[in-house]
Amino acid sequence: MSDSKEAKIVLEREYIIPLRKKVIKTPQYKRTPKAIKELKKFVAKHMKVEDRDVRKVKLDRYLNEEMWFRGIRKPLPKVKVKVKKMDSGEVLVELAEIPAALKWRIDREKKAEESIKKKVEKKKEEKKEVETPEEKKEEKEKAEAGKETELKEADQQHKEAKHEIKGKKIQKQPLRRMALQK
Repeated sequence: MSDSKEAKIVLEREYIIPLRKKVIKTPQYKRTPKAIKELKKFVAKHMKVEDRDVRKVKLDRYLNEEMWFRGIRKPLPKVKVKVKKMDSGEVLVELAEIPAALKWRIDREKKAEESIKKKVEKKKEEKKEVETPEEKKEEKEKAEAGKETELKEADQQHKEAKHEIKGKKIQKQPLRRMALQK
């Protein structure tokens, strides 16, 4: 949500959106998409979006996953959401109460992102140490050579893995013809 830094929040509200009455009328195989459309219509109406344009209503990733959690046939009957209207006219919809399992997953994703950032920073520091253009060329050549050897090793491991059953190597036995055993 890099746009949230640029656009300021004009209005913020919490709603419990009833979805059951609208969804129950549709066939089972279309219910969750219909529930999402109805949620967007509700938000567009209550947040006074221009022309009730549902394209300006953006759902949070975790809200979308929560809507789809039970599948296409059984959407949530009601959802508690936090709605933020930006000065650009866009409306962001998030879950108001995040379940414990989802909180755990969000924390895990944040930790993974932080570790990736740290690794990138370390690589940048290492690259700063290399200053001359000749050393940069040597580094590129080493990286390319390393990639080639990694690909070859990966191919060999893949070929060996083909001939394994549950971690046990299969020994190839020479073909024997019954006629030659006499």
